[in-house]
Amino acid sequence: MNLLQVNPSVYGDRQTRLFVYWTADASKKTGCFDLTCPGFVQTSNEIALGAAIYPISIPGGLPYKITIYIYKDPYTNNWWVQYGEKTNIGYWPPELFEAICHNAESVEWGGEVYSSTIGHTPHTATQMGSGQFGSVLTDSSSITRMRIHDNSEALKIPEWVYDYSDEYNCYDGWYMKDYVEDPDFFYGGPGRNFKCP
Repeated sequence: MNLLQVNPSVYGDRQTRLFVYWTADASKKTGCFDLTCPGFVQTSNEIALGAAIYPISIPGGLPYKITIYIYKDPYTNNWWVQYGEKTNIGYWPPELFEAICHNAESVEWGGEVYSSTIGHTPHTATQMGSGQFGSVLTDSSSITRMRIHDNSEALKIPEWVYDYSDEYNCYDGWYMKDYVEDPDFFYGGPGRNFKCP
């Protein structure tokens, strides 16, 4: 379940777009973008899946934020995507995800870059987020107000969180939880650079 991307092969340009994707088997036999196959059920006529998001934040410019909430309806077991504070975009029916029909085991926030050369030289020059490493807190991409909903009624800050990058010289993440009231996650990177040839 992903939500923002730049994907020229799907959309034909390099604009940041709101999207949904699903797979039940790591994209081996199932999965698709937006409404290109049966799966995700769109219920909103206000939010267009695949639509370009504008304005977007750029280093040194004004920061822009959107709020996305994914939650499971306890009555139908549908996994809903909500935009802002109240606009339900649509849902994934429970039969798509047998492994999480009752609950999820983990939650991940962050970025992803596709390349056929991951782990090989030369690495892709595709940047993640703003192109700044997560350790550059003022200019990197960030995720704030991260919450989970467990067996309790209230949304809560997750207790066990760690940052991870499988290409840490190309991209990184920085989870800031100490000395702040609400943890933040900063992530990104330039892709190919002198440490990531």
